[in-house]
Amino acid sequence: MTDQFDELTSRLIAGEPLSPDDAAALAKTTDILTLGMLADDARRRRHGADTTFVRVAVVTMPEADRAAAIPPAAGEVRIEGLSGPFEALLPRVRAIVSAAGAVPVSAFSLADMEVHALSTGTALLDLLRAVRHAGVTLVAEAPLDRLREAEASLEAVRAAGLDLARLTIQHHVAGVDRVSQILRAAELQHALGWIRSFAPLARTWDAASVSTGYGDVRQVALARLLADNIPSIQIDWSLYGPKLAQVALTVGADDVDGVSSADDGPEGRRRAPLEELRRNIQAAALVAVERDGAYRRIAG
Repeated sequence: MTDQFDELTSRLIAGEPLSPDDAAALAKTTDILTLGMLADDARRRRHGADTTFVRVAVVTMPEADRAAAIPPAAGEVRIEGLSGPFEALLPRVRAIVSAAGAVPVSAFSLADMEVHALSTGTALLDLLRAVRHAGVTLVAEAPLDRLREAEASLEAVRAAGLDLARLTIQHHVAGVDRVSQILRAAELQHALGWIRSFAPLARTWDAASVSTGYGDVRQVALARLLADNIPSIQIDWSLYGPKLAQVALTVGADDVDGVSSADDGPEGRRRAPLEELRRNIQAAALVAVERDGAYRRIAG
């Protein structure tokens, strides 16, 4: 390592804030072991060994004619599938909220809501207020690579009385500077101050540009170090699986999204999602802490 990176390492271990030059030096390094160590140290200073996770029940809006059945173990009910006339969706949203009871309900992608607002000539704030009045408490995700006006749209979320469940990256494209996405997330948090969680790994990929394990681990570690103003760095269990999730938790991630709300697995309770998740967290010398969609810890 260069003397500059040695000095940077010492400052990070001491918990000193990063300068723009520091961020540039981190973004260039290929020393994944040191990067992971620094990110884990930063994560433990903030969260200790605690690793939060949320069990999610996904309800897709094309299922509008079905009665909502919410698994009792769900900590978040997530509504997906924004299509068709918005007014026609609202009765279904209210029915899902009613079925969820005390479980927080998140709904839709903020990017999809932007598109819907633009195509219908409706103000985004009005759409968000309608969702809030239907009983939803959180926008499910805000993919910063798809948002047309990220800061303004996120401000509309708060103006409507809603929270944001997670800031995300929607699509991995070969050749795109992934570090710039992290820096953009940090900029948004600097402007807004209320983003709770950032999931730095893309939710979809082109067949020709699937990310590598090395690249994903590096992205998680850099997210913890460069977006140090965002409290939680998140990994999606359902998208990335137990192996990458476990590694991500040792290089800066502290929250696991997308855990199934089913209590039993097809191969028995010991292989159920919850038990497998807990074993993976404990094997990483961390402590599993269940939360709900509003980031409230669930006693268990």
